[in-house]
Amino acid sequence: MKVIVGLGNPGIEYVHTRHNVGFEVIDRFAEKLGWVRPGEFNKQARSKFNALVLDGIINLFSQGDDKGDDKVAEKSDEKILLVKPQTYMNVSGKSVQAAMAFYQIDLKDVMVVLDDVALPCGTLRLRAAGSSGGHNGLKDIERALGSNAYPRLRIGVDAPPGHIPQRDYVLGKWTAEQSVVLKPTIDRACGAIISWADYGVEKTMSLFNK
Repeated sequence: MKVIVGLGNPGIEYVHTRHNVGFEVIDRFAEKLGWVRPGEFNKQARSKFNALVLDGIINLFSQGDDKGDDKVAEKSDEKILLVKPQTYMNVSGKSVQAAMAFYQIDLKDVMVVLDDVALPCGTLRLRAAGSSGGHNGLKDIERALGSNAYPRLRIGVDAPPGHIPQRDYVLGKWTAEQSVVLKPTIDRACGAIISWADYGVEKTMSLFNK
């Protein structure tokens, strides 16, 4: 089983803000899997773990492992839990810890998707572990789990202009120019998540960290 957590803030005022790109990836991922119609994740999800969650089975087709060893191609089913914490960004760890404890999930089987002001808009950066980089959502997840050894997929949102405080910037709406880049980036992020579930973090890093 894999747990995929998109970080963001609940509430209409935060829709289509940079800090909520994790939510947007979860929405799009569910749509691409055919689990929901566009814009209907929140309607069809259920409330659990202080979050909106949706789960299902996906069919994977692995042809190798993280070490690059060849093996006979075989299909397998994998349960996926999509999670959108409703606790606000600064206490995201509450939802992640509750979901992991309920399903007895290992750290390596959790993927956290979030925004990153240190990356240019449209850039993806997958890591198997690492520091929070100052991101409040990751800080709280690390506090709740007692570890930073879980995969995270960072999505670049550009650095804030010098005259705008970072908090105001990430809670602001995408510019017209950024919105053009956003949709294909979210689609690529969904592809990275599938690759991670299918082939593992190392191979996916080599494919998507460009």
